[in-house]
Parts: sequence; structure tokens; C-alpha cells
Amino acid sequence: MDRLREVQLFSKLSDKNFEKIKKQSFIKAYSKGGIVFYEGDDSNHFYVLLEGSVKVYKTSPKGTQIQINRFEAPAVLGEYACFEKVPFPATCEFVADGKIVNVPSKLLTDSLREGEFALEMIRSLTSKIMILSSLIHKETIYSSEAKVAKILIENTAIFRKLKYNEIASILNITPETLSRILTRFKTEGYIKGARAGDITILEHEALNTVIETNKIQNCSDCIVQFKLEHDIEQ
Repeated sequence: MDRLREVQLFSKLSDKNFEKIKKQSFIKAYSKGGIVFYEGDDSNHFYVLLEGSVKVYKTSPKGTQIQINRFEAPAVLGEYACFEKVPFPATCEFVADGKIVNVPSKLLTDSLREGEFALEMIRSLTSKIMILSSLIHKETIYSSEAKVAKILIENTAIFRKLKYNEIASILNITPETLSRILTRFKTEGYIKGARAGDITILEHEALNTVIETNKIQNCSDCIVQFKLEHDIEQ
């Protein structure tokens, strides 16, 4: 439990409040695929990811997962719902074995009386806003080709770490679409190899051009179009 001090949010907390959190919180281990909380669950706790990694996603009426982000330890999860006292707006699932600290939500409001803690909480919430802003930008502006080109340029190593279906999930496209686009890039000479873990970029400028020229989708209102495609209530 002392590892909580390694998390920025708790690093400046007074010893008194930190000890209170330690006494009233508990650690739970999860296997890959374990659910920390479901979309719509009551926010009686917020969570500190100590080990492993999780994905946070929303589910459309048709069961389609719309991935918001992935978090690697250490990270704070669910603080917004606890702060606003509303149900969790998304589902949190482990993508690798790990451990979570369950912290009662009441301790969050109690600790906000400390200036440094409150400042770190603001920073944490702001970072989540930026994540959502990035998601909206990616989903409403970039085409599937631009999404793949962007992740190739920014994080080629992900193709050595994750399977195609996992990468496709991050991009919110189907594995078939990802495979088709990578094959096309290979045919065009933009990349070499199209198997997971065996991709080398040959033409960075060509991929940048894909992002620049294909990023605007043909829709008069992209946000409305995105909601329609994913069956999200408007």
C-alpha cells in the first residue's frame, strides 16, 4: 500500500490523510480480462492502478466497443465519477494482469481540503479532458487510413507489443480494416512487412501525406456522423 506514495496524486498528501486512506482502502489483484467497473456502476470507490494496464471503453447499443484510452500503472481511474457522484461513464477492463487499490470515494472529498492534493486532482481531471478531446478529434476527423498512418509514425513499436485485434480496438476499426490498410501501405512501398512485430517504415513523408490529405471525412457534421455510426444516443 505504501506504493501509493509513488503516485503523483498522493505524493504531497499529509501523513494523517495518507494513513487514513491506507487504513480504509484495499488492494485487489486482477487477471487479464478482469473488469474493474462497468459503465453505469455506482461510483463508491475510485481506483489507483498499481500494476498492469487497463483499457477504458464505452459500449454502443449493438455491443461495439469504443475505446477511450489505455492506462499503464501507475494511474488514477474513476476520479471524475466519484467527484461528481455519478455512475461510471465507461467500462474499465484489464488487458494485462495487475493490481488495483480501491479507495472509498468519501476519502477523495476529505483529501481535497489539502491544496497540493486538490491541485493534482485538477491536473488528473484535465488530462482526462485532453484524452477525450483527442478521441473526438481522431474519430471525427481522421479516416481509417489516416489513423493507421498516424499510429505507425507515432508508435511503430506497438506493432511488436500487441496483436492486430488489440491495435484495431485502440483505433476503433475492425482487424480486417487494419490488415487491408497495412497491405495497401506495403503495396505502395510505404512500409516493409505487414505482420505484427515485423513492420518497418520506408516512407515517412508518404504516411504524413496520408494523414494530411485523408484526414477530413465526407460528412457535413462529423460528430453527428460518428454517433450515428456507433449507435450513440444524441
